[in-house]
Amino acid sequence: MACWLYEGMLMFGVVFIAGYLFGTLTQTRHGLDNRHALQAFLFVVFGIYFVWFWSQGHTLAMKTWHIRVEDRQGRSLSQPRALLRYLLCWLWFLPPLAVIAPFQLSAGEATVIVAGWVAVWALLSRFHPQRQFWHDALAGTRLVHYEVPPRRNG
Repeated sequence: MACWLYEGMLMFGVVFIAGYLFGTLTQTRHGLDNRHALQAFLFVVFGIYFVWFWSQGHTLAMKTWHIRVEDRQGRSLSQPRALLRYLLCWLWFLPPLAVIAPFQLSAGEATVIVAGWVAVWALLSRFHPQRQFWHDALAGTRLVHYEVPPRRNG
């Protein structure tokens, strides 16, 4: 989960640059103008970011925490499998967002519902035989911790 939080901090830069690019290209002057198009654009940008890095084995945050994503055979992910993992990762957020959408909930209520679902989804990994998150189990991927070989002096 610490890696996930660190990834979120790194994604702030990706969102900033992508949002600036989108705003410049569309000449958007108000934050709520074109918001659905911006959300779709960010969905694609996030997909490109994660699919590319996961097919290399890890994102910068994962590398920092010595975590690698691989398939069940221990190989690097193909881009189609990385894309499947990206789409299935949205199970962390889409169910509560779908429940929230028809109602006019306050930001606080929506935050509680999303945070509650994220906590439940994370706890459900305890019921998987290998204690994997379910999006990894469904995508045929797994996260592994690896040791960095010691440096040789000389």
